[in-house]
Formats: sequence, structure tokens, C-alpha cells
Amino acid sequence: MGADVRQACLPQELLLKRRTEILHALCSSGSAEHLERVMDMLLAQGRLGWEDYQNVLVPGRALYSNARQLLDLVYTKGADSCGLFFSAVKQVLPEALEDSFFSSGCPSSLDCREKPLRTSTEELLTQRPNLVCKLQGCIDGVLEALVKSGQFSTDLMEFSLPIYTPSQQARRLLDHVRSKGESAASVVLHYVQETQESASSLEQRKPTLTKEFVKYQKKLSSSVSAQSRFLSTYGGTSHMLLDDIYTEVQLELPNSSADIYKSMGFEDIVGSVGTVNNDADTVLVFGEAGSGKSTWLQRLHLLWAQGAALQNFILLFPFSCRRLNSEQRDLSVQELLFQHCCWPDREQEEIFQFILDHPHLVLFTFDGLDELKQSFADEHRICCPNQRAPVHVLLFNLIQGFLMKGVRKVVTSRPEAVGPALKKHLHKEVHLKGFSPSGIDCFVRKHHSDPNEAAKVLESLQANTALLGLCHSPVLCWIVSQCHKELLGCGGGSPQTITDVYLMILQHFFQHHSTFKSAIQVNWLQQNLGTVLHLGQLAFEGISNSSYIFSVTDMETCGVTESDINMGFLIQSKDMSLAHSKCYEFLHITLQCFLAALYAILSSNTDRSAISKFFELQEMKQKQLSSACFGACLHSSNIQKTAEEHSTIAETPNLQITATFVSGLLSQRYQTLWFHCSSSILVEKKARQAAKCLSKGLQQHFRSIPQPVQGEKKSMHAMPEFVWLIKCIYEMQNCKIAKDAMSKLEIDHLKLTYCNIGPVECTALAYVLQHLKNPIGLQLDNNSVGDVGVEQLLPCMHICNSLYLRNNNITDEGIRKLIDKVIHLDSFQKIALFNNRLTDACTQHFSYLLKTRQNFLSLRLGNNNITAEGAKQLAEGLKFNHSLQYLGLWGNKIGNEGAVALANALQNSKSIVWLSLVSNGVGSAGACALSNLIRNTTSLEELWLTENCITRTGVESLTQALKHNPHVKSVWLKNNHLSSAEVEEMQQTESRLVF
Repeated sequence: MGADVRQACLPQELLLKRRTEILHALCSSGSAEHLERVMDMLLAQGRLGWEDYQNVLVPGRALYSNARQLLDLVYTKGADSCGLFFSAVKQVLPEALEDSFFSSGCPSSLDCREKPLRTSTEELLTQRPNLVCKLQGCIDGVLEALVKSGQFSTDLMEFSLPIYTPSQQARRLLDHVRSKGESAASVVLHYVQETQESASSLEQRKPTLTKEFVKYQKKLSSSVSAQSRFLSTYGGTSHMLLDDIYTEVQLELPNSSADIYKSMGFEDIVGSVGTVNNDADTVLVFGEAGSGKSTWLQRLHLLWAQGAALQNFILLFPFSCRRLNSEQRDLSVQELLFQHCCWPDREQEEIFQFILDHPHLVLFTFDGLDELKQSFADEHRICCPNQRAPVHVLLFNLIQGFLMKGVRKVVTSRPEAVGPALKKHLHKEVHLKGFSPSGIDCFVRKHHSDPNEAAKVLESLQANTALLGLCHSPVLCWIVSQCHKELLGCGGGSPQTITDVYLMILQHFFQHHSTFKSAIQVNWLQQNLGTVLHLGQLAFEGISNSSYIFSVTDMETCGVTESDINMGFLIQSKDMSLAHSKCYEFLHITLQCFLAALYAILSSNTDRSAISKFFELQEMKQKQLSSACFGACLHSSNIQKTAEEHSTIAETPNLQITATFVSGLLSQRYQTLWFHCSSSILVEKKARQAAKCLSKGLQQHFRSIPQPVQGEKKSMHAMPEFVWLIKCIYEMQNCKIAKDAMSKLEIDHLKLTYCNIGPVECTALAYVLQHLKNPIGLQLDNNSVGDVGVEQLLPCMHICNSLYLRNNNITDEGIRKLIDKVIHLDSFQKIALFNNRLTDACTQHFSYLLKTRQNFLSLRLGNNNITAEGAKQLAEGLKFNHSLQYLGLWGNKIGNEGAVALANALQNSKSIVWLSLVSNGVGSAGACALSNLIRNTTSLEELWLTENCITRTGVESLTQALKHNPHVKSVWLKNNHLSSAEVEEMQQTESRLVF
């Protein structure tokens, strides 16, 4: 019997004897992961209670202290608990302690016997170790399920913060779910089960791979990795590792609501989120030139090749539309894949048959659809993968799904190249918006190894909001970072326009290769004029016929020398199909456009009508003329011949960018720069031509404005071409054109919705619109204005009587700056900010506006993140306001408390006409307070309370109030907490209640 007692005590004695070794094993890594995993197992076995768990893992306490607390606790719980503790340590740290350490009385494994049925919250404890493993990597999915089921609100998202490891995120989530009770626990368990079944189903679908296929898979992966490892676009000459410099860009679904502003990940792009057509296979990622599409796609390729993303796809085939332009042969799909991506050493037919049999395991990517020479068409249908056809025909049939149905395709493009004919074949669209403000900060810090240098560059950007706005474009952010010395040394002459920035990079490259690097030469352009003209002609001829890759012959024709190549503007093209010949491309398409514009201005070889042709793109399009018309302006038979061969070229976007640069380069500010490089008379003539074309282009838009219907305001719905012309005027910095144009614009409302307006466009709009004679309503809904864009619009706020900025990613900081400006402008009377990123912090600014301005008419803040506290702030302003007619707070979270505050503040209002508190969690207490508002107001006509939590009590209170107020026309109460019988009864009682 004594031996039995001694045997039972062994685990406790061992715990005391080896205490130091155990502590070292659990804590020496510096991470709490080992300790937490051991505790998960003890919790699951019932050896630790929930209070024990919380007493051990005290936030902020030293790791060794937490571990000592656990050892003390386990010791007091007896030999069995000590034995299970050793088993848990052995499972977590099998090699940390010798095997003899676990002998003598310690159980060899944890108790895995089937337990009786438990509640869901108990299941979270007993299954905790497994759940922690399974939840890692899918926290966002679980949170989404919990929010959809009503268990969590959207503001409880701290579990996915990057300060926690994946396992810590999972544990924090489980702890919070457990505190929420059975329903929340059931949602998590159901989600994990569904995810497991889905993964199991996918595993079953995965076929057995042959030895030759595995070899090809590795070869393809290695090839993709090699092509993606270094930044291949604008940083191509610097040999920058993509992993070192890559910065996340903003990827959003068009028209996403305020609670989905979080940027999408790579898995989201090919996943189900945002799907608009389940039958389609093609995902379009669209964004403006320089927004980072190619670099983002390169990052996708690299992560796949590294095994870090998109591992549901066994094969990934990357294509560049720019390089596909060089393919003159008719090809089959098999030849396209193997010749342009990766050639199988053996068993080509077997590997291609695998692709045909398992399309869901294959991903195609096509970068730069807008750079394809041919416009999208669906006239030539192909269904057989072995049929040969021109490459563009294969591409169009792949996008439409007639070829390789089931293969996921990701296509990048500028938005101009994507028309309705293509959109109907899309699985989803994703908008790539460039860098966020934090992205700019991150990129600059990555680009500069010296933190002090990075801080100086960021400080200079904050001091120049026009330049900061430009830096939302990754390519411009790179230029600014690359030219930091020029930027920091320019004093008051800091770049304001895109042309300024590209001249800076041109000067930087020439200075970098100059023998006099100590100081910037005044005549730097004249010294390098030969190179500018050689590269400019190559760029110009390429733009005119949509060529972006150049052979040695092309370059010799334009006089490009080895010395010109070494300047760094050109990089060698990566294309397997052109491996036998050396080809080049410009660092970035925008750099090619800039050099083409320089050539158009400085060269005497361009016809006098060349400048005007840049600005007559819309007329050319309407007359169905191609780049042959543009090429005819050149004294080059080579150009005319090439242009005639491609009569279907979609050249407009790149010609527009070139025209923008032409406008900037012909600015009066640069006249001295051209003085020794070209005939001043010729340059002045070109400048007059450009100014005349811009004025003419705007007048054409003004003439298209329809006459208003009697009683309505005169409105102009501007097209993207109008925004482009405005940008050209800004680049030219010509106030006279802006004043003349605006003096002829007689409208009451300017609508610029869905025009891809970001901070850069806002700067240009403010520059031109500030010269309007009379105030207008400015509608910029569904763009990418953001806080920086709001700041850029401030100079034209004096001509705005109303401002509509719905769905523009604006935060409280942008509102602070806006209110600081408009508070002094009596003409500013209305604002709409539906679906932005506003919180309670913005309401103090609006409250001040309401107190100060007694002619302010309309405030609409729907679908933001305003709570009861924000409503109280607004109420403080409303108490002193006697003019507000429309107040919209649809889709916020003000609840009863907020509704009561607003109702009390508006009780004596003689101006409020329309009030919307739809979908705000308002219950009967709020409805009763609003009843008092109805009793006392003489102005209110409509009250919207749809989709709230109002019960019979609240509706009866509203009904009684309506009896005392005949002026109220309707109270909307759809989708509240009422039965069908109650709804029918209430409708009969009061006809102004709308259910």
C-alpha cells in the first residue's frame, strides 16, 4: 500500500524536482504559445476551470510568472493533474525534455475517450486545442458568420488585429464567443464543421498526380517564382526584391458598404465574396494607370509560387497582354500555355489533358487587357482548345468562358478598356485604388533604409497636399521616393502637377548618369537632348500604334544607342516566346507616354497638326478613325504602315495620358527649359494649339447640356472625357482657359458620379471650378475622393451650395477640414455623406456647423458608424439651429438613447421637414420620444422608422400623436417588431402609417 501511495505521488515530486527545466522548456522561446497550448489541453480535459485559466494568463504579466503560477496550480490539484500536465507538455514539446522525464507514473497520453453530449459552450472548452488549430487563418470568416447571425456587432473586430499571432487571435475569439453564450458557440462550431466538410470535399476532388506532372508543376512554379522575385515594373533597373518593397494596395468591391471597407486579400479575389455572376470564370481587377495593378498581380504570382497563397490551384499560368501583342502566329490553347509560360520536358499531351479534365485546379492571369492592340469583341467563337486562332481571339474566348470553362481567370485593366460587352462575362469586378494614406507611409519607409531620410520625405509630402494626392498612385510614389534629394532640395518649388513629377524623374536619371553629380546642371535637358529625342521617338511611335515592346530593329530605326539604354528608362522584356531575341520596354507605360509627349513638343519631325490630334480623340472615336489618323501626322512611313496594319486599335487611354503630359509640358512655366532645345516659335505655336483644343473640347461638352424641364434645375452630367480635359487645363496651369471656360458654363448642378475621381482629379477640379460665376451643387458620389481629395476640393467650396460625397472612403479627419472651411461660407447649405467611414468624432464638427449657421438646410449621414453618443452631439447643435429641413441618419446605430436625444432637440423646430432614422436599432422608447416631436412640430412631413425594433406600444404612441398633427404626411414603419395582425389593425386605425 505504501508503494502505491509513493507511485501516486511521483508526478508531484517530479514537478518539484524538475521545475526549473519545465519553466525553461515552456518559456525559453520568448513566446507564450507553448504555455497556452498546454493550458488549452488541461482546460479541455477539465483539469483547469475557466477561473483557473484566467488567473494564470494575466495580460501584461511576465511569461515566466504566468508559467510559475500554472505549475503551482497544477501541483495543488494533485498527482492526476500533474500526470496530465506532463502528457500535455510531452505533446507540445516532444523533443524539449528527455523521455525518462515522462516515465514513472505519468500517463502516456491525454484522455481521448468519447465524452457524453455537452452544450456548445462546453464543447468550446473540450475541443479547444483542435479549434485553435482549425480557426487559424479563417478568423475573418468566423467573424462574418457571427455578425450575420446577429451574435457580434461589426465593431468587435479586434480579434484579427496583426499584433496577435494567429493562435492568439483564435483563443481571444473563443474566449469572447464563450462569454456570449450558446447561440454564438453554436455558430462557431457549425462554421468549423462546414469548413472541414468543404476542405474534405476539395481533397476528394484533387486527383492523383503523376511523376511527370509533379515535375512540370515544380518547373512552372520555379519559373513563376523567378519572374516574380524582383520588382519588374518601374523599379526594374534597381533589382529590388518584391518581398522587400511590396506594399498593400486598396482593393474594394464597387459600391461596397461602409462596413466592408477593409481591403480584399488574394483569396477573396478568386473566392465567392462579391460574386455577380456564378456562371462566369473571369475576375476583373481594374484601376487607373500607375495604380499598381501589375505589381499586385506579380505579388499574387510570387505568393502562389512560394506556397503562401491560392494553393487550391495546382497550376498558375501568367500572361502579359503587352507581350502577347508580339505574337503573330495562330496558336491553340495548348501552344499558348506551353510556349508563353512553361514548356513541359515530357508528356505534353498528358499534362494538357489533366488541365482539361481539372479546370478548377488551374488559374490563368492576364495583365493589362487595355494594352492589347485589338478591342474586345465576341464575334469569333471558339470552343475547341486544339483549334488554332490569333492570340487575341483565344484571349477573348477564354474571358467569355467559351474556351477552358471552369478555369479561373484574373484579368487586370484600366477601366476605359472594359465595356458592357465584356462585363456581362465577368464573375466579379474589383477596384484597385492604389495606396491608402498608411500605404504611402509604409512604401516610403520601405524605400528608404535611413529612417531619418524617410521621415523628411513624409514631412515634405504632408506639407504639400497636391503632391500627397499624387502619391496615392504607386508609380508616382516611387518617383517621389526615388527623387527624394531633388524633392527635399526644391524649397518653394515643390512639384504640384504630374508633369512636374515626371520631369523630376527625368532630371534624376540624367543627373544619376552625369559626370558632374555634385550639383544639378541648369542646362541638363540640352545636354541630354539626343537621348530624349531618340527615346521620345521610340515612345511616340509605340504609342501611335499600341506597341509597348521594342526589338533591336525598332530601336535602331529611332537611333536609340547603347548609351541611351543605359540611362535606365528601358528594361529588357521578360517573355519566353521572345527568348531568342533581345527586346525592351519602358519602365512604365506612363513613362513611355511622358517621353512621347516630350518628343511631340521638341521634335521638328512632327506635323503641326500632331498636337491637335491628341485632343480630338472623342471626334476620332465617333468617326471610327484609328491610330492610322494619328500616325499620319508623323513624317515616318514606318509608322503609317504599322498603323494601317492595326485598324482596330483601342488607343484612347494612352493617347489621353500623353495629351495630359503635352498640356503640362506646354505650360508657360517651362518655356525657358525648351529655349535651347527647340524653336521657341514652334513651341509657342504648339502651346496655342493645345489651349485652343482644350477650350473647344470643353465647349463641346457644354453644348451637349440638355435644357432643363420647367421647374427643375439645369444639370450637367459630365463624362470621364470632361474630367480628362479639366486635368489637362490643370497640368497646363493656364488660369485664362479655366476662367474663359467657366464663364460660359451656366448650370445649377454638376454631376460627376462614377468618374474614378481621386485626389489628383479633385485638385484639377478645384483649380478650374473655382472660376465659376454662380454657386452650384457638386455631386461626386461613388468615387475615390478620400480625406486628401476633400482637402484638395477646399479652394472651390465657395462656389458650392451643396456637396454630395456618398461612398468616397472619407473619415472624420476629412470632415474636420471640410467644416473648418465651409463654416465661413454662407452659400454652402447641403451635404450628403452616405456610406463613408464616419464615426461619432465627426458629429462634434457638424454640431458646431448647426449652431453657427442658421441657413444650413440638409445633413445626410446615412450608413456610417454613428452611435447614440454621436446623436447626442448632433442634438446639441440642433437645439440652436432654426433652419435645418432634412436630417438623414439611415443605417447607423443610434438606438433608443440617440432617438430620444434627437427628438428632444427637434421638438421646437419650425423648419424640420424630413427625418430618417431607418435601421438604427430604435425601439418603442425611441418611438415614444418621437411621438412628442410629432405632437409639437408644425413643419415635419415625413418620418422614416423602417427596419427598427418598434413594438405595438411604440406604434400606438405614434398613432395618438398623429391625431394631434394633421401636417405630417407619413410615418414609415416597415419591418418592425409587429405581427401581421397588428400591422393590419394599425393601418385601419391610422392611414398615414406606412407598413
